[in-house]
Amino acid sequence: MPELPEVEAARRAIEENCLGKKIKRAIIANDSKVIEGVSSLDFESALLGKTIVSAHRKGKNLWLHLDSPPFPSFQFGMAGAIYIKGVAVTKYKRSAVKDNDEWPSKYSKFFVELDDGLELSFTDKRRFARVRLLKDPTSVPPISELGPDALFEPMTINEFTDSLSKKKIGIKALLLDQSYISGIGNWIADEVLYQARIHPLQICSSLSKENCATLHNCIKEVIEKAVEVGADSSQFPSNWIFHSREKKPGKAFVDGKKIDFINAGGRTSAYVPDLQKLSGTVATKAAGKPRKQASKKKGGDEAEDNDGDEDGVGDEPTNEEEESTKITKPKKGGNPRGRGKKPPMKRKAKESDDDDDDDSGGNNDVSSEEDDEDPTEKGRKVKTNTSNKQAKTVKTSKRAVSSQDGKKPKRAK
Repeated sequence: MPELPEVEAARRAIEENCLGKKIKRAIIANDSKVIEGVSSLDFESALLGKTIVSAHRKGKNLWLHLDSPPFPSFQFGMAGAIYIKGVAVTKYKRSAVKDNDEWPSKYSKFFVELDDGLELSFTDKRRFARVRLLKDPTSVPPISELGPDALFEPMTINEFTDSLSKKKIGIKALLLDQSYISGIGNWIADEVLYQARIHPLQICSSLSKENCATLHNCIKEVIEKAVEVGADSSQFPSNWIFHSREKKPGKAFVDGKKIDFINAGGRTSAYVPDLQKLSGTVATKAAGKPRKQASKKKGGDEAEDNDGDEDGVGDEPTNEEEESTKITKPKKGGNPRGRGKKPPMKRKAKESDDDDDDDSGGNNDVSSEEDDEDPTEKGRKVKTNTSNKQAKTVKTSKRAVSSQDGKKPKRAK
C-alpha cells in the first residue's frame, strides 16, 4: 500500500501545482464506503469556490487546507492515489489510472477542477481508502491518534533508544504501530530492518544501543532516499531488499543472499536469515515459521501481497511472547482418555495463509476468532465440550438400557 514516501510525493505535487487556485467544479463519488460521513452533494457544495491554501501530511494521511473549513482529508488505504492531469505524480503499482485511460477515472472518488483548468483526482479502485470532510483533520482520528511523523518529526537517537528499551514486543510489530511512529508501513519496515541487520521478531528491549542507533539511522536514510526520488521504486538503490521482497520463496535474493518470508507483527515479512539473526532466549521463543509469499490471481490481478496494512492507527503491535503461547494444553482432567476430542485449532490455517495484508475496514484480520481468544477460555471450552460429550454418552446408555428393560418377553407357543 502507499506509505509515507508515496503520500509525500502526492502532497508535494499538490503543493507545487495547486496552491492559490480556486475550485470551480467538484465531483464526489456516491460511494459511502469511501466517502465517509457526508453525502456527495454536501461534499461538493462545501468545496465550490474555495481556494487551496496548503497541503499537509502526517504518516500516511493527507489533507488540503482551504481558505475556510471544512477540509478534505485522504486516508489512502491499499490503492489510493492522487493524480493531477498533465503532471507526473508517483504511480503506486496498484493504482488504477494509466495515461491512456478515461479521465476522470471511473475509480475517481474525489475530483476537482481549478480556476486555471488544472484537474485533480483521488482514485481508489479497491475501495479501502477513506475520504472525509472535516473541520479540523488533526483533532479527530485517525490523524489525532498518530505518533510522530517519521520524516517531519523524527525522534532523537536517545529518545528512540530509551523508548525501545521499554518495549517487550517484536521490533517490526512496533515499527508498524502508527501510534508509535507514523508513516512506516510494511515495505519500509522490512527495508530498514534489513539495512540495520535486525531480525523482524527481535524483541525491542533486547536491542543494544548500537543496534538502536543503526536502526534510527536506517529509518532516516531509507525514508529520505525514497522521498528524494519521488517514491519512484525504479530509482531505489539496487541493494535494497525492496526489489526482491515480492518474489516467490526460493527465487528471492538480495546481493546473493536468500530472502525468507515469515509472519511478524501480523504481516508477511521479508528478511535475510544469513544477515538478520535472532538473539536472546526471549527472541528465540518468538521465532515464526517461514511462510509462502502471496501468489498472483487469475486474470492478471495481483493478490493482496505483503503491502496492505490499514492506514492510520491500524497495525497493532503484537507481543511475540504471547503469540508463542497461544496454543495451550488443556487442563489436567479436562480430557479423560478416549473421550472428548479437542476441537481443531485454526492456528495452522493462519500460518499457511498466503495473504494477511488486505488492508482497511477490518479485512486484514486473517486470524480467526478462535485465535483471538484467551488461552484459558479455550481450555474451558474444551473442558465444556468434553463434559457435554460425556453427558450425551451417559444419556444414550440409559436410553438403551431403558429400551431393553421395557421389552416384553415373547409368549411360549
